[in-house]
Amino acid sequence: MPRNFVIELPCVEQSATGHAAHLVEMLRSANLVAGLRLGRRAPRFGWHWVDGHGRPLHAMPHGVEGRAAEGPVQAVFLSPLHCPDIPSIRDIVATNQTITRRIATAFDQGLAVCTLGSGAWFAAAGGRCQGRRVALPWYFMGGFGLDFPDIELAEGQPFVDDGPWLSASHPEALASMAVALTRHAFGDDLAAALAALLLPDPQRERATLAALQDRRIPATRTSVLAHAIAWLEARVEQPYDLRALADAVSASPRTLLRHFQQELGYSPLDHLHRLRCARARVLLEITLESVPSVALACGYEDASAFRRVFVRHVGMTPAAYRERHALRAPRRRWRVAASEV
Repeated sequence: MPRNFVIELPCVEQSATGHAAHLVEMLRSANLVAGLRLGRRAPRFGWHWVDGHGRPLHAMPHGVEGRAAEGPVQAVFLSPLHCPDIPSIRDIVATNQTITRRIATAFDQGLAVCTLGSGAWFAAAGGRCQGRRVALPWYFMGGFGLDFPDIELAEGQPFVDDGPWLSASHPEALASMAVALTRHAFGDDLAAALAALLLPDPQRERATLAALQDRRIPATRTSVLAHAIAWLEARVEQPYDLRALADAVSASPRTLLRHFQQELGYSPLDHLHRLRCARARVLLEITLESVPSVALACGYEDASAFRRVFVRHVGMTPAAYRERHALRAPRRRWRVAASEV
């Protein structure tokens, strides 16, 4: 099983959570790159939004998606604070000791601690950062240097990766933080792939434009898997024929089965069942056709076989699904048309 990497995102009332959401979007990009390269074997980033006491926060950006990647917390990200001045930052940190203790524990456990801008105060207040370097905006350096003289201020560096402490001075450096987290979590190869996606590269831009002008970049061809899925989607109600499907995409049945299993985790027949069940759900919701008629419209001549497949993929019988989700009133409740009165 892939080893996921989960990041905790503590938030208080004054937290600039939009910056944390921006980091989450970059971690979603890392998940996308990992999935494209490794398929179902790919490790994933997860993220947990929590309040100042570590309790889950609901209705945060992509919160459900972040919790779907199971695993122990491996990092903590501290957003900058919306404050008018440095004394206000000090007051907020002083009144949120739970976060300070959490960060100190994270350092003790060897977790990565990530900070953006004034979020560095929380990391430093835990007393575990002596001798380390931090990236800060210039306007925070004076106050931070007075509060924590044992921490080195990284002049002119928007991002610093100093062991367990990853710090960014400005939001523009969050891309470098996402790449560094990917390197910490999943290694150099995926980090390099993400860097190519997130970080500007003028040299590559010039090379790409030159190759395009020289007609060296061909159109991307449809993959065997995508071609097969499109073929099935156009023939949902037709009998399943693996050989015909393989011939249509110019692959052997064995190769086709391998593509489906590696990338999706199931067979072409399973995918066809999913497509048929998706159609059946629509018909059950918006029509009054009988279950055998719905089964036939979805490629099942045997209504009993249709019921078994539907229960396996949807979790309930077709009749129960219609009872719960139907958008049409039962026929006995239809209103008489005005012309029939």
